[in-house]
Amino acid sequence: MCVRHTCSPMLRAISNSTPLCQGIPGSVWKLGRLNHIAIAVPDMEKATALYRDVLGAQVSDKVPLPEHGVYTVFVELGNTKLELLHPLGEKSPIAGFLQKNKSGGMHHICIEVDDINAAIVDLKARNIRTLSAKTRIGAHGKPVMFLHPKDCDGVLVELEQA
Repeated sequence: MCVRHTCSPMLRAISNSTPLCQGIPGSVWKLGRLNHIAIAVPDMEKATALYRDVLGAQVSDKVPLPEHGVYTVFVELGNTKLELLHPLGEKSPIAGFLQKNKSGGMHHICIEVDDINAAIVDLKARNIRTLSAKTRIGAHGKPVMFLHPKDCDGVLVELEQA
């Protein structure tokens, strides 16, 4: 028996990469598309060259974000982006991550929401912890909030205002 042929059309439609606007029934906010996957890298130039020169992707310039303690480079993909992160300063959260993961690795995922303030209030009411008291402006110039990985199945989740 081939499992591939038993897949219902409904499941197939949900698994495509078309942006879906999802939410909890009755909720005032909705979950949007995957904005990016962030990867902590020990060598920003080497990582940028891999995506640009070896894989042929379009990459942004390296941008410092001192308020977040990181340098960022965005790698454009057809349906989302990769965010390469490298420490900026000694107190960078990425420096701590790279001390534990010398080769780097996936740091967080970023999902857009249509109302970040409503999402934060709702998630806190559902006992989902945030890593800061208030939103901060992220790499795209929009408000962001990080959710505690212990409350998100071990994944650091960044919410970004769509």
